[in-house]
Amino acid sequence: MEHNTLGYWVWFLFIGGVIGWVAGIITRGRGFGILGDIVIGIVGATLGGWIANVLGISIGSSFGMFLMAVIGAVVLVGLTRFVVRHA
Repeated sequence: MEHNTLGYWVWFLFIGGVIGWVAGIITRGRGFGILGDIVIGIVGATLGGWIANVLGISIGSSFGMFLMAVIGAVVLVGLTRFVVRHA
């Protein structure tokens, strides 16, 4: 799918929302709302990819990418909570 198509961006936002929602379920038992889930999912996926790269983890499957994205989103939520509590 090309990056400049509407379908790509709808899918991108949907997957970001699912990742953010799953991270919300793991960390607090519920999501963060549709916009919050999308933002957390997208930023968390980026963070998860960076973590995998730093650790030298090869992500070879769609499930592996999804898993690293969820891990990144959970780490993002944890870091955000830590910073807010200690600010």
